[in-house]
Amino acid sequence: MYTPSIEVLDERFEQLAHGNVHLDKLYTGCRWAEGPAYFAAGKYLLWSDIPNDRVMRFDETDGSTSVFLAPAMNHNGHSVDREGRLISCEHRGRCVSRIEPDGSRTVLASHYQGKRLNSPNDAVVKSDGSIWFSDPSYGIDSNYEGDASPSEIGASNVYRIDPTSGEVTAVATDFVKPNGLAFSTDERLLYIADTGASHVKSGPRHIRVAEVSPDGRSLGAATLFATCTLGMFDGFRLDTRGNIWTSAGDGVHVYAPDGALIGKIKVPEVVANVCFGGPKRNRLYICGTTSLYAIYVNAQGATWPK
Repeated sequence: MYTPSIEVLDERFEQLAHGNVHLDKLYTGCRWAEGPAYFAAGKYLLWSDIPNDRVMRFDETDGSTSVFLAPAMNHNGHSVDREGRLISCEHRGRCVSRIEPDGSRTVLASHYQGKRLNSPNDAVVKSDGSIWFSDPSYGIDSNYEGDASPSEIGASNVYRIDPTSGEVTAVATDFVKPNGLAFSTDERLLYIADTGASHVKSGPRHIRVAEVSPDGRSLGAATLFATCTLGMFDGFRLDTRGNIWTSAGDGVHVYAPDGALIGKIKVPEVVANVCFGGPKRNRLYICGTTSLYAIYVNAQGATWPK
């Protein structure tokens, strides 16, 4: 018997959802919660509250929440590199940055072909140290989540930052508004959400998937993986079995590797992003519009290939 938080659409989801767990609300008071990133060594989660221009910190050891960084250049998506450093997508900074062990900030990418980036949205770190990020215009569309400004590039692309040279190259240029990103567990595929419906009538509200080239530096043509049935996909993560846990208008939608929608975690707010955490990586943190939620699942978040 499942709690009201769980909706099983395919028997495969029965192996991923516990029958006696409830959705926990851990914090509320945000305006648009986004960008969760889990730090295993410290047992804490960071996430963005973009319009309030702050990064929040949830401590697993005592359940407390505090402000980690404010002002925060309207951070959006976050990731953690192999050295345990925070990688941040800055709306107001219009860059991808990194917080060093001493607390200093390093800008990793701010321009492409001499033009300022739009407003980096989400980032993922590949096992070779390269950083792949999406760059839609949400942070420059208005003053609510950044600083209103025209796009210098004139397009919304996905880019790669080379780990050695720092060179920024475009790896996907045929998206309307590229958003969430995640590699497959073997890093042979990159999944990319497109939330172009926010700007184009009947525009994309789907996830596409592209093959990564053998040298790990470029992508093949992206094909449709799944279309959102309510709202739009935003941020998402994969578990160790290749299932995709993605944000949606009514909570978290779970897709099998074949693209079938197999289950949902119902959340009473529009969800923007998710992240696996906890000592066993089996606690799914969920950024709702105003709140941080969590639920234990029978799955573990994927990590870099071993």
